[in-house]
Amino acid sequence: MKVLNLQCAHAHAFEGWFASEDDFQGQLARGLVECPLCGDARVTKMPSAPRLNLGATEPAAAPAPKQDLVATPNAQVQAAWMQLVKQVMANTEDVGEKFAEEARRIHYGETEERGIRGQASVEETRALLEEGIGVLPLPLPKGLKGPLQ
Repeated sequence: MKVLNLQCAHAHAFEGWFASEDDFQGQLARGLVECPLCGDARVTKMPSAPRLNLGATEPAAAPAPKQDLVATPNAQVQAAWMQLVKQVMANTEDVGEKFAEEARRIHYGETEERGIRGQASVEETRALLEEGIGVLPLPLPKGLKGPLQ
């Protein structure tokens, strides 16, 4: 199993697990590897150190601290963004393409107030904002459009 550090064209860093280098290259060529944050398929492999499992022996000395990709500010922002998106998805109802209609019904008291999410065109979003209905565009990564893990 190969664990690779990957990055999309928008500098989102993520990890991918593949059976081999050929498996990674094949999936990449077929457009099957994409960023879990933005869905971009323009993915490149980043440098990474190999991991060697040498058994359960204790190291002679504690290893020197290394800089971890996860500790970078960009990775922290990505993790916070993903956490926010998951929280929004877990606490809102998906009304799909009826978002603008349902937002108006809630705003004008025609139905119970609740958190909703869905799709709206740019024009629909502008119209909602002009009516005083607060909306926030929130692009969702493709990987989160299914069941939450």
